[in-house]
Amino acid sequence: MLRTHNCAELNEKHIGETVTLCGWVHSRRDHGNIVFIDLRDKRGITQLVFWGREIVNKISDLRSEYVIKICGKVNQRPKGTQNPKMHTGQIEVAVSECEVLNVSKPPPFEIDKDIEATEEARFTFRYLDLRRPHVAQKLLLRHKIIKAMRDFLDSREFIEVETPLLTKSTPEGARDYLVASRLNPGKFYALPQSPQLFKQILMISGLEKYFQIAKCLRDEDLRADRQPEFTQLDIEMSYIEEEDIFSLIEELLRYVFAQALNISLATPFPRLSYQKAQDKYQTDKPDLRADKTDKKEFKFVWIKEFPLFKYNQEEKKWESEHHPFTAPSDNELSQDLGKIGARAYDLVLNGVEIASGSMRIHQRRLQEEIFKVLKISTKEANERFGFLLRALDYGAPPHGGIALGLDRFIAQLNGDTTIREAIAFPKTQKGLCLLTGAPSYVSAQQLKELGLSIKK
Repeated sequence: MLRTHNCAELNEKHIGETVTLCGWVHSRRDHGNIVFIDLRDKRGITQLVFWGREIVNKISDLRSEYVIKICGKVNQRPKGTQNPKMHTGQIEVAVSECEVLNVSKPPPFEIDKDIEATEEARFTFRYLDLRRPHVAQKLLLRHKIIKAMRDFLDSREFIEVETPLLTKSTPEGARDYLVASRLNPGKFYALPQSPQLFKQILMISGLEKYFQIAKCLRDEDLRADRQPEFTQLDIEMSYIEEEDIFSLIEELLRYVFAQALNISLATPFPRLSYQKAQDKYQTDKPDLRADKTDKKEFKFVWIKEFPLFKYNQEEKKWESEHHPFTAPSDNELSQDLGKIGARAYDLVLNGVEIASGSMRIHQRRLQEEIFKVLKISTKEANERFGFLLRALDYGAPPHGGIALGLDRFIAQLNGDTTIREAIAFPKTQKGLCLLTGAPSYVSAQQLKELGLSIKK
């Protein structure tokens, strides 16, 4: 290691020791023959002192965000200069040697919590934005939450299975992102909107308990709580009913809150039918907080008993309220489609839907009836979903699941109004990556290899 300690580690017990530190120059204060520099790494800040004309001259060029390595002796700070708010606030390091590991241009904004920067600047220079401790802390929380989820589910005998990113186009309500196949001219893969059909097939395969930290992609208009690519905790189980999902997620979230936030979460969560939520709150995403402005307060509520279908007035046809693989409340569909219930449920946190799921259709006959209601012909159903229908012929067990939107969930825990703050490299509301410049044009040769051309 280039260093003996990190920049948040040293305190009074280290006084008299010779240490080596590495990090960025956070700030500089010149007082003639004495120069003070705050050295920063991801864990914190240590104050350095350079004393004497010789060493001060050697560091005359040091500027903000230079990467340096220093060696020096840990001293007690003079009386009156201590900072009790910092773990390292009682000490300073008197530097005897300093090496510049790399230089830096002047950053477009200060690496400081109290300095506001535009979203455009932050996302264009995201690597600088993430150096700010309050921004990096959100990724640390994300890591802790995902680790806690994995640990909890592993202890419950769930198996994490990765499902394909290059798959078949089976639109689930939003537009697919399509990927041209070079080896199969004229054909396209689709990037998954969710692992829905694969996780159902895993249940038919007999795995019984599946989960995945899944990347999902949807080509849809963006809002504060939407991104073209997002991450969800995806769960599916066999031989269960709705209450099994409710209790599992409540126990999981109680564990996550304890491990990642040191908060004791009260369970079980309230349950409301879709109709009661509409009658009482005029929404199926009610905010149950007494004070709607109170953000660390967390009020969860399950919304259940959704309608199975909704009528599209513009296109004059019935559509799925959730998706076409959701099981109806009754295995026999009634003539009044508007009154058929769904075995579907959402989990709402402070007025934001953070999870959605359902019991699935596990009989081919019923799945084909649903397709007919949705005006999906037998031919189209076989073209789009034939692999699922075939699988349902081979003893599919009753199963169901849920997907928890990690970006939305973590944004809520951080008190952020946009999920972009919970993502390491987010897109703008126009779907642009300001860091890399994506999406971008590709060469004529690349298009030729794919058998594609662009209309002007």
